[in-house]
Amino acid sequence: MSRGQSGTTPSRRDFLRYVAAGAGAVGAGALVTGCAGGAVRKAPVPSGPPRYGGRLRVGVVGGSSKDTLDAHTAVTHPDQARTFQLYDTLLEHDDDYRIRPALAESVESDPQATTWTIRLREGVEFHHGKTVTAEDVIHSLRRIADPDDPKNGAVGLSSLDLGAMRAMDSRTVRLTLSRPDVTLPDQFAEYSNGIVPVDYDPARPVGSGPFRHDSFDPGQQSLFTKNPRYWRDGEPYVDELVIIDFPDDTARINALLGGQVDAIDQVPLGLLRVLDADPNLRLLESETGSWLPFTMRVDRPPFDDVRVRQAFRLVVDREQMVRQVLGGHGRVGNDLYAPADPLFNSALPQRRRDVAKARQLLREAGKEGLTVELVTSPVAAGVVEAAQVFAQQAADAGITVTIRRVDTGEFFGDAYLSWDFAQDFWFTRNFLAQASSGSLPDSPYNETHWDHPEFNRLVREARATTDEARRRDLIARAQQIEWESGGYIVWGFPNQLDAHSVRVVGLAPDKSGIPLNSYGFRHAWLAQ
Repeated sequence: MSRGQSGTTPSRRDFLRYVAAGAGAVGAGALVTGCAGGAVRKAPVPSGPPRYGGRLRVGVVGGSSKDTLDAHTAVTHPDQARTFQLYDTLLEHDDDYRIRPALAESVESDPQATTWTIRLREGVEFHHGKTVTAEDVIHSLRRIADPDDPKNGAVGLSSLDLGAMRAMDSRTVRLTLSRPDVTLPDQFAEYSNGIVPVDYDPARPVGSGPFRHDSFDPGQQSLFTKNPRYWRDGEPYVDELVIIDFPDDTARINALLGGQVDAIDQVPLGLLRVLDADPNLRLLESETGSWLPFTMRVDRPPFDDVRVRQAFRLVVDREQMVRQVLGGHGRVGNDLYAPADPLFNSALPQRRRDVAKARQLLREAGKEGLTVELVTSPVAAGVVEAAQVFAQQAADAGITVTIRRVDTGEFFGDAYLSWDFAQDFWFTRNFLAQASSGSLPDSPYNETHWDHPEFNRLVREARATTDEARRRDLIARAQQIEWESGGYIVWGFPNQLDAHSVRVVGLAPDKSGIPLNSYGFRHAWLAQ
């Protein structure tokens, strides 16, 4: 970034002019780098013990009139941000994506993974004062896994025998499964599987999370107040939390630059230099297993032909995607998710761009000169930019990509999961949990409509296998099938890039890929 004529850092007017021009910069081919004109003297990071009080204001990407407070149906970033404030899960992921206790002090299984015992912490209370008990856990699991009203985690909890759950005492739940399932700890740590009371009403949401619901205006903002009964010692620190929807990137970053919010998620990648130039702002960057796939619907033309899917994967220049779309803030992908999983199949060869082979495959499929519509939306930073770069790359193979940009409300509306060619975002997950969420015929988010009998069998067998070496082999074979013929283009794994005022203290890098330290506002405070 060049300095102003006076030799000082850019003025607020310069910032806002940069913002107005910068939203499409990455897609237009600009590289995101540091400030070339010299280092900006940053304000010192506050030190000392946490400070109590104040109102934390956070701008979150997306949102619409379809926003929800339901613990078990969050889809958009604002939905997810609210979920983390209102509800707690039995288990949770730490900043290194390792599972640790949360509401449950222990979760244990028998050697066959068919009987599981959950032991709750003592004395945890919901917002309205009721103690969290075994009956609340059973009610929550039944609500999530109800086959007549499936929620986000329904498939992940499909091994539960809903009629066989038993409260052994007020703090102990015994689960008997219909089939062995080693993935239950992953499911219990999913943010969308929060525990709610037996009298739960999503219109007047009550959980055991760090903040209580005060007001909610879908598509606009929500207000939360500190939960004085919170079970984690000392937390939360702020008295009030405001989560504001910002479907527009420019408006969100302008709000941070102008001091209307204290933190934002999903920094627009073309505007990193703007933030770097402000001495009172900090970038929070996390290396994650998150991914921004292109989704090809495998049950409808032209993607019902595996040769077309393979051709589309081959036209992608992944290194250029990471450079140009992410400004280097990420890693190249290989059309497979779950790289953080210890059982990930890293032996498969890295897929590289091969335009000649792509043309050959399209010719064999009778699809030369193919024209397709790509539905995109600013559902996460880099998604729209990736669409623009992909269209340029595909043109080299004779593919014409017409981009249809819709707002986040329309993208996640009635047509969601039925686009022929689109995009999406996913947070870090281990393979079996991710496959259950998006790659099985009964998955709640099977956006590619993938239904491969051998893949399905391998995944289900792996979920029932307690021997880790055997499970590793099953997962490797399942991933090879998806690598060869699946409906995802996984071109890279973006680092999570968020930003906040220097006054906001307590947020840390987080491998989950969920923004702002898994929306961890319970351990954030405002310095003087």
